[in-house]
Amino acid sequence: MKGSGEEGQVKLLGASISPFVARVRIALALKGIHYQFVEENLQNKSELLLQSNPIHKKIPVLIHNGKPVCESMIIVQYIEEAWGNKAPNLTSKDPYDGAIARFWAAFVDDKLVPCLRGVFTGQGEQQEKAIQESVANFLILEEALRTNPCSSGKLYFGGDEIGFVDIALGGLSGFVKALQKAISSVLIDEEKMPLLSAWMDRFCEANGVKEVMPDPAKVLEFISAMRVKFTSPPAAK
Repeated sequence: MKGSGEEGQVKLLGASISPFVARVRIALALKGIHYQFVEENLQNKSELLLQSNPIHKKIPVLIHNGKPVCESMIIVQYIEEAWGNKAPNLTSKDPYDGAIARFWAAFVDDKLVPCLRGVFTGQGEQQEKAIQESVANFLILEEALRTNPCSSGKLYFGGDEIGFVDIALGGLSGFVKALQKAISSVLIDEEKMPLLSAWMDRFCEANGVKEVMPDPAKVLEFISAMRVKFTSPPAAK
């Protein structure tokens, strides 16, 4: 996508298979914001990335009119505030609903993501524990879909349109699906989590989402290759 126009100069530094970059691409796509996507080589990070995010040196980084914004959900919030005149609203205008959405987005990053990382990198008992904890967290999200006033009986966590929590969790969808295949284990059980399972399918097929989601085959290839590295014994010195 070209990165200029009424939005100003917009550039996104990222990797096309990253679930965290996917969050930002989804938000930009839903808002209809044109931007330049710069594919980063994470084994040889660009000078622009290192200068734009000198603290963490990580993707994604959104650069808007020369000013960098880091961390995926901070970027999503920035997109809503910078282009609040563009539909849809990614965050609620109601202070309480907005606070609840930020709570669940933080739950995804603080509780679920570390567990999924443990499933991704772990082996044996360590991995089994991470799988159990991931499933427990997905069950909590299933219950949130069922009982939260914003999402109960609605299409998404944010109501009838995709919102902040949907992007936080939905950006991870491709990674979760590929991870299940790579480890031959179920993290989101359709029978135990019917609402969450249906939500994930709906989210991934939504207009503005499906066009920018990471390629499932490439994500699976990446996870499988990294799993080989994680489970291989260290080379003899």
